[in-house]
Amino acid sequence: MPRELLILRHAKSDWSAGDAGDFKRPLAKRGKKDAPRVGAWLYREGLVPDLVISSPAQRARQTAEKVCKSMDYKKKKIQWHDEVYGADVQDLVHLLGRCSPTARIVLLVGHNPGLEELVLYLAGDELDRQADSKLLPTATLARLEMPDDWSTLTWGCAQLLTITRPRNLVD
Repeated sequence: MPRELLILRHAKSDWSAGDAGDFKRPLAKRGKKDAPRVGAWLYREGLVPDLVISSPAQRARQTAEKVCKSMDYKKKKIQWHDEVYGADVQDLVHLLGRCSPTARIVLLVGHNPGLEELVLYLAGDELDRQADSKLLPTATLARLEMPDDWSTLTWGCAQLLTITRPRNLVD
């Protein structure tokens, strides 16, 4: 079976959270609703990952935990990587290159612009963007078919299968 990478931008964050700062900004009400919907959809689609990697920033952490809870994926198995927060394409490719060869489906939860740049790099094409020009609005999931070896990720090595936005999910 082919390998797959699920790239999930964190759900909607609460910009009115006061003096929390960027790293500690929590999810907004909509984000708390969207994240479990994404997890439930992944579960229904049979896309429960073998490995979950997430930024430890509060909004990404909450997103990963809510998604995983909906998939019955144990929270203690999530790998928290500081380098996902503020990462660029090369940082993310390097991180993915360290994935276990046995991981068939990997879920990466993080932030823009790094995640959008990663999708563009791996897919190797200009992709359809929303009217607001965002490829990955909050809680949006890109699903890519990947090469057999996580350590050989180069420009254009993957095939974009779908981009799923929470507003398009059926409960």
